[in-house]
Amino acid sequence: MLNVNIPPDKHVEVLDGQGWIGLIDMMGSETTIVNAARVSFGKLRTEMNEKDVELLKFLIENKHTSPLEHLMFTFSVHCPLFVRSQWHRHRTWSYNEISRRYTEFDITFYTPHQLRIQSKDNRQASVEGSNINDTELKSLIDKNNKDSYKLYEDLIARGVCREQARGVLSQNMMVTFWATVDLSNLLHFLELRDHPHAQWEIREYAQGIKKLIAPYLPHLAKYLKCNV
Repeated sequence: MLNVNIPPDKHVEVLDGQGWIGLIDMMGSETTIVNAARVSFGKLRTEMNEKDVELLKFLIENKHTSPLEHLMFTFSVHCPLFVRSQWHRHRTWSYNEISRRYTEFDITFYTPHQLRIQSKDNRQASVEGSNINDTELKSLIDKNNKDSYKLYEDLIARGVCREQARGVLSQNMMVTFWATVDLSNLLHFLELRDHPHAQWEIREYAQGIKKLIAPYLPHLAKYLKCNV
């Protein structure tokens, strides 16, 4: 699925160019946060000063997060199915996704650029390793992706409905979805997903989000160590 109508400055490629994330829309700014925090005073600021920056840090450090919920982001995400499954565990987001019940357009698959080995001391983690035939095994993954797509096409050609035929497609199939979240829950997502213990693939997207939002959160970006 092409990243249609997403300006270059609001688009980040990930997974060695096989995936991407784009910033579709946002509501609010850093001043929105401080205005929400001080709403009881009945005053509005239009520009940030040093006290406002300190207030932002105080709110995050002390988990006074309700003012952050007034700042919203909508992203378009192009990722493998298994990344989508991890992402959707964050139920505070709102999601809408392209459906293979309705379209057969632009079905593509993810093939890892580098294969990792299983961690010996963590069942849900992987580490880099050189004791596997990377080239051969990546070719087998690519073949399985193509074979699953061929079977899907054969089922469709023989009259099988799309909603059943899609079940044979690989977990490496790329999907595109929209995801909307407030800043408070986005920061929680980034804390978990841009972490050394997170799977590399979803961490790529978390780092991509930081690059996208940093220009709009100049004070928080510095505080959260976002790379502009």
